[in-house]
Amino acid sequence: MAASTSGDKAADDSLYPIAVLIDELKNEDIQLRLNSIKKLSTIALALGDERTRNELIPFLTESIYDEDEVLLALAEQLGNFIPLVGGPEYAMYLIPPLESLATVEETVVREKAVESLRTVAGQHSAQDLEVHLVPTLQRLVSGDWFTSRTSACGLFSVCYPRVSAAVKAELRSNFRTLCQDETPMVRRAAAGKLGEFAKVVEVEYLKSDLIPMFVQMAQDEQDSVRLLAVEACVSIAQLLPQDEVEVNVMPTLRQCVNDNSWRVRYMVAEKLTDLQKAVGPEITKVDLVSAFQFLLKDSEAEVRASAATKVTEFCLNLDKAAQEQIIMTSILPCVKELVADTNQHVKSALASVIMRLSPILGRNNTIEHLLPLFLVQLKDEWPEVRLNIISTLDCINDVIGIQQLSQSLLPAIVELAEDSKWRVRLAIIEYMPLLAGQLGQEFFNQKLRDLCFNWLNDHVYAIREAATLNMKKIVQTFGTQWAETNIINQILVMYKNSNYLHRMTCLFCINALADVCDADIIERLFLPTIKVLSTDPVANVRFNVAKTLQKLSPFLDQAAIDEHVKPILEKLNTDTDVDVKYFASEAMVGIAAA
Repeated sequence: MAASTSGDKAADDSLYPIAVLIDELKNEDIQLRLNSIKKLSTIALALGDERTRNELIPFLTESIYDEDEVLLALAEQLGNFIPLVGGPEYAMYLIPPLESLATVEETVVREKAVESLRTVAGQHSAQDLEVHLVPTLQRLVSGDWFTSRTSACGLFSVCYPRVSAAVKAELRSNFRTLCQDETPMVRRAAAGKLGEFAKVVEVEYLKSDLIPMFVQMAQDEQDSVRLLAVEACVSIAQLLPQDEVEVNVMPTLRQCVNDNSWRVRYMVAEKLTDLQKAVGPEITKVDLVSAFQFLLKDSEAEVRASAATKVTEFCLNLDKAAQEQIIMTSILPCVKELVADTNQHVKSALASVIMRLSPILGRNNTIEHLLPLFLVQLKDEWPEVRLNIISTLDCINDVIGIQQLSQSLLPAIVELAEDSKWRVRLAIIEYMPLLAGQLGQEFFNQKLRDLCFNWLNDHVYAIREAATLNMKKIVQTFGTQWAETNIINQILVMYKNSNYLHRMTCLFCINALADVCDADIIERLFLPTIKVLSTDPVANVRFNVAKTLQKLSPFLDQAAIDEHVKPILEKLNTDTDVDVKYFASEAMVGIAAA
């Protein structure tokens, strides 16, 4: 009787994980159901290989009716389940639930199920692949709903390399069927996987079977299918010899460059440098240069912007013997037009890469042809265009040298720095730390430092505030030793200014620089200045002294606080102005609590 009871208890214990899972999966709370799916691997470990295969997986297969979030988690979990069902020889047990998930309506669930099926397929032996996964693929291909047929497209490339010649012929036929499917979503899925499939198909069948599909898809009535055919174009071109690329790929590519849909032309622009590498220098010179010109002059701004980002890379990939001549005669005239484009995104895209043409064209061409374009963009009304030019100044600096750069670009920078519109001045301030890093200490000291000091005395508060932060960033770039030698004394001397706003700016600079200067500078240089300002006749200055001392205290040791900080705060705490007393009191409490 005792033995029987213990046997029943063992049986109950072994059923417990499944019972809990069933309860949780039936719970109304979606978060609880989601958590139970995420714990599947723990449940599978508790059940063991055999019971996972025979009980857990069938249960999951039968219960695939839930919220998309839960199904997505399930599809992801099953992809990692191979060790939990007993290893690769039992991987086929995972196919039924994943096949069901690959047919659901929600796209992300299907995609994750296909991803997991591909993982599972990789663990199958060639024989198991034909017995278990190929029939699954064929069921998906012949499914009534487009969802199963779109999922099928993602499995061809993992099955094809390891099956027999007869099965390969069937798979090619199945893929052709999907490419001609009446539903655009299926044709789109097939077009998206065409390049991937082309890489595993033998060259003879690539030419006889897949290229006709590619040509057909590039002429599809749906632009969403045609644009994906452009992606396949790159893969196919990489797999064919040059002479066959000209015959089999280029006519279709020329057609795509002139497509009525801007989205197709955009995709050509996005993939142009990949195509350039795939087709080689000769076809690039004959065909792609004119295609690139066409895209740079496209009527749609999105296409021009995409093409503009490829200018430098396209030029770099040109045949070195003809590189300069092609750039100067074919590419640069288009670039000059884009500099004055009406669309800010096009100009910004060009500005991010145009500087990198300098090393390709050399010093003389840069000075004669590129510098005028840089100056135009440096004065552009859109901040992003100016920033993109300034952030790549090092490219041109390396080619023409700092002297030439300062003669040509510096006047434009100074002009912007002194512009009557404060927002223009603000924009150039924000780029100054970047410029300082690009051009180096010596150039900054000679040409730009005085500009930064002028901003500290600007009549607009937003400029003074930005200039203060600017000083901090420049010290971060050049270091505290440079700061002590070149800027700190000139900042501190502002405490003598007759305008109280400038004396306040001195305090704000001390506040900002405290984060990047060491304790010695704070104690030796900042505290004496603060002590003088603590007796300022303007109350606003005095209460900012209290706030500044609270900010500096964490950077000082206790002896410095006791000797310098506390006496100033105690005096301010007896001030006649109520605000000064308040902030002094706050600072004393804050320092004591630290």
